[in-house]
Amino acid sequence: MTKAWVKARKHDPYYLAAKRQAYRSRAAIKLSQIDRDYGLFRPGAVVVDLGAAPGGWSQVARERVGPRGRVLAVDRVRMASLEGVEFLRGDFTDPLFLAVLFEALGKPAGVVVSDMAPHLSGNKTYDAARTLELAEAARSFAVRALRPGGSLLVKVFQGQGYREFLERVSQDFQGTKGVKPRASAPGSAEIYVLAMGKIG
Repeated sequence: MTKAWVKARKHDPYYLAAKRQAYRSRAAIKLSQIDRDYGLFRPGAVVVDLGAAPGGWSQVARERVGPRGRVLAVDRVRMASLEGVEFLRGDFTDPLFLAVLFEALGKPAGVVVSDMAPHLSGNKTYDAARTLELAEAARSFAVRALRPGGSLLVKVFQGQGYREFLERVSQDFQGTKGVKPRASAPGSAEIYVLAMGKIG
């Protein structure tokens, strides 16, 4: 983390917006923009936030689904508690923990979101491949966890394998597209796959 990076962040309007709204991460602004543009959340919905720590996305989801909704946050690392958000610590790719997660969920979710990314190595090809692995795990979970008509939002990097991943997702949803919120860095390969209307 360089001094230049810290200085630039202090002037970043989206970082400042996140701080003003007491969000735990700048990424919360990205999710907020996507929801405003595409109507991802509905009042009363059940949301599963994969890789939730530090909790910025869970905060936005909690606001949007309202008091009748439910947000279940999942991560392998600890996350400070959030009012109105249930937290389960574990690896959702582990079959034993997955059974615990589905038991806690109780009924199908309306939305699954994932902002997961690996620790970046600087090797764009390797980082994109690792991010796609996480995205594929989220897709596989969502297909099992979502109710018919439910939605998935998952982060990937554009590059090798992205188009194929988009195609796989589209097989289980009525509408699938790549979306880039305004808060994403202009030069970043980051993109979010939004899939709405789960089939079956």
